[in-house]
Amino acid sequence: MPKTDYMRLDRALVDLLALDVPPISISFIDAQPPDLARPAGTMPPPLDGRTGAVSASCVFWVMATRQRFATVAADHGNCSVGSLTHGFKTLAEAAKGADVTSLVEANWVAPEVFPKITAVTRKPGAIVYGPLAQTTLHPDVVFLRLNSRQMMKVHAAYPELRFEGKPQCHIIAIAKESGVPAASTGCTLSRERTGMSDSEMTFAVPGHRLAELVERLKSVHAADLRVTALAREDSARFPVVA
Repeated sequence: MPKTDYMRLDRALVDLLALDVPPISISFIDAQPPDLARPAGTMPPPLDGRTGAVSASCVFWVMATRQRFATVAADHGNCSVGSLTHGFKTLAEAAKGADVTSLVEANWVAPEVFPKITAVTRKPGAIVYGPLAQTTLHPDVVFLRLNSRQMMKVHAAYPELRFEGKPQCHIIAIAKESGVPAASTGCTLSRERTGMSDSEMTFAVPGHRLAELVERLKSVHAADLRVTALAREDSARFPVVA
């Protein structure tokens, strides 16, 4: 079986979608690779028993655009929801978190929603993040940050695309566990923690469907070019409105 050229696929995604943010690779594995470090820095003192390498798992998406690194359960520990969706905690364990209690008390989410959140079923020993172009592992999930025009093209490639809201991070689990592409409108909690712009949405595609995505986007791009030419020609018949 030929080795997948992730650098080529990365370049194709960037070109076809005119991406501003590099695609990232996310791999769920049994143990931390000896050649990859965990996120640097000292974890802050626990608050209500919670601490971690960053405030929430979604922050790793931002870090992963710049470098490869590995995370373990403790690195995700400050966010009970992220620990749940990434398979590090069970629903019962996550529900005990003071942060979950605060979300419910703020009326941001109802308790009955939590059992419906998709989560990684097999607890990983580690999760490896990094730029897709640099990955040496098969990605379980490839993750993109998209604007509305880019999402339009992805949706054209996958009309059956699942659109989700909060929590934003469970599209990672949907792509990994269900094998289907999933998008998120985002959530306030994640936007505040990551600094993602208001115009961004997120998209997760199963790693084994990455080449398929690129081929579908090529067809979408070609069709869009033809339609754009038709629209411009037709628009030329009308006066410009100031």
